[in-house]
Amino acid sequence: MKPRITANEKENPIIVGLDIGTTKICVTVGRRSGTNKIELLGVGKAESAGVNRGVVANIQKTVGSIREAVATAEEQSNVDIKVVNVGIAGQHIKSIQHRGILMKDDDDEIGRIDVERLISDMYKLVLPPGEEIIHVLPQEFTIDNEPGIKEPIGMAGRRMEANFHIISGRVTDIKNIKKCVDNSDLEVSSLVLEPLASSEAVLDEEEKMAGVVLVDIGGGTTDVAIFHEGIIRHTAVIPLGGNIVTEDIRQGCAVLRNQAEQLKVRYGSALADENKDNEVICVPGIRGRDAKEISVKNLAFIIQARMEEIIEHVYYEIKSSGYEDKLIAGIVITGGGAQLKHLVQLVEYITGIDCRIGYPNEYLAKTDMLNKQSFDEMKSPMYATSIGLLIKGIQTVEEDEATQQEVVGKSPDKTKVKEIAQTTNKKESWFNRIISDFIKDDSGIDDDSFIGKK
Repeated sequence: MKPRITANEKENPIIVGLDIGTTKICVTVGRRSGTNKIELLGVGKAESAGVNRGVVANIQKTVGSIREAVATAEEQSNVDIKVVNVGIAGQHIKSIQHRGILMKDDDDEIGRIDVERLISDMYKLVLPPGEEIIHVLPQEFTIDNEPGIKEPIGMAGRRMEANFHIISGRVTDIKNIKKCVDNSDLEVSSLVLEPLASSEAVLDEEEKMAGVVLVDIGGGTTDVAIFHEGIIRHTAVIPLGGNIVTEDIRQGCAVLRNQAEQLKVRYGSALADENKDNEVICVPGIRGRDAKEISVKNLAFIIQARMEEIIEHVYYEIKSSGYEDKLIAGIVITGGGAQLKHLVQLVEYITGIDCRIGYPNEYLAKTDMLNKQSFDEMKSPMYATSIGLLIKGIQTVEEDEATQQEVVGKSPDKTKVKEIAQTTNKKESWFNRIISDFIKDDSGIDDDSFIGKK
């Protein structure tokens, strides 16, 4: 038996993504490969019994599903999973635009630490009661009144301004997710908005520059993210997804829920006119009752009605964002709902915008750890968020290492590093974590006096 390794070792770090969805809970274990792609080491899946529309509704059931998925992923990857990057969604997610300003003491070049200080200030915004900031995403920067700068690091300047896209969520829902993770004997490394994660898995930089809408149709919610000129411009969470389509089929065809799900997956279509009038499905009756015949075209009418509603909501978000005429790359649909037949045609018909299905296979490297069936399954749109959480986790580790090197390189004096850490103390005390190893080696500094504190 191979020796087990920990998921947070420093060299070639192994990252774990935890997607707590409405229909499934998925744990992915991976690391960056030599070809700069994602090497999957293990995958664990479990049915999600305690989540409703992206929000935890039953902590005990959710914890049980998380533990089941983690156990499978640990066995397959041979990794002890302790720290996870968790996806978050739900109708409670909101976004706002804000502008921040930072005045430096000199005209030296701007470094990562200056950008992080400006981002840190945004976490101090006063939000309505019961809300908490999840992400602060910089957009364009202005350096000494020179606007339109996308990458300020390395430029000289004293006054730095930036527009920010700030994403917030309900405190109670965030705490419930963290409680589920804590009760599963895990630690949350970061909370990631699910459409942001999905975008990393199915979009490339060219599409983000041209202007694109990501639509992630999950079981409980439909997530929307709009990019233009490589920058996130608009985010929204629509509280409708694949489960409500299943419920419509259950009621409209008078069948059991599991039968309705099978009808949707095997015979479902988003366009009724694409189906033959005389095509019929035979559904077994309950406890010896006569079988029921269901018209495939009638089934498609039920599905089409609900999908039109979801797409209309998406189109409303596109129009309200102000970027409807700037979407050269069109719409990219992903998530489990993207597998519905003729959905692309329906989206193009309603919106008049080009559309394609987004698959996360572009960023996956071939691996010997997973069998071919499991590896091929992970290329499905329904795992876009899971793969995206791995990519975001790896990016975060690499950015933190770059920031640590800059701080230590500029200030080898550990007392000075402590002062910098205190001025950049951001949400989750991320900066203190990445330099804690550097500081605690010096017996002359009490690192406990500031690490992990606000």
